[in-house]
Amino acid sequence: MHGGRTKDRRIQKTEALLREALAGLIREKPYDDIVVKEILTRANVGRSTFYTHFRDKDELLLSGIHDMLSSARPAGGRRAPAKPWESLLWFSLPILEHIEKHRRTGGATMGSQGRGVMHEHLQHAITELIEEEVRTAQRHRRVEGHASPELLVHWIASTFTLVLNWWVESNSPLPACDADRLFRGLIEPSLAELLS
Repeated sequence: MHGGRTKDRRIQKTEALLREALAGLIREKPYDDIVVKEILTRANVGRSTFYTHFRDKDELLLSGIHDMLSSARPAGGRRAPAKPWESLLWFSLPILEHIEKHRRTGGATMGSQGRGVMHEHLQHAITELIEEEVRTAQRHRRVEGHASPELLVHWIASTFTLVLNWWVESNSPLPACDADRLFRGLIEPSLAELLS
């Protein structure tokens, strides 16, 4: 995948077309049954162009997750949050709302194996995101105390993924905001103690 902060508009457009094609196919059939050729046909993108940007459909999926997280990040810079742990948890509600929206439009066709791949990539992306937030919080002395930063990152990411898996696989009628409250209820008391 291309690195760097700013991408050529053509690259952005091509990657967006590929992500949209994959998202559309996921709504129609199990993720495991999707092949790169179908993504290329749907996006009207050539094979060599695809492989210039992505190694395989899993990397394309991960790119979509990163894109979704970037667009969900709250605007307004990096002001110190009211609660020291808030900057570590901002991602939870936007992700749950995004998944809830796609559940309503047919996202259930992913299949359990495809959902496992999606959640594994999501946990990886969230882990990277929280690592960045922990480093920022440490620089501003918002994260101190006895918690190992590495353990803290993996604990938050794995707890979120656990709640997410339960929420999606149980077909729970809970709305995203209630699933978010459940996640925060499990994690905030300990974070309050660790980071106070």
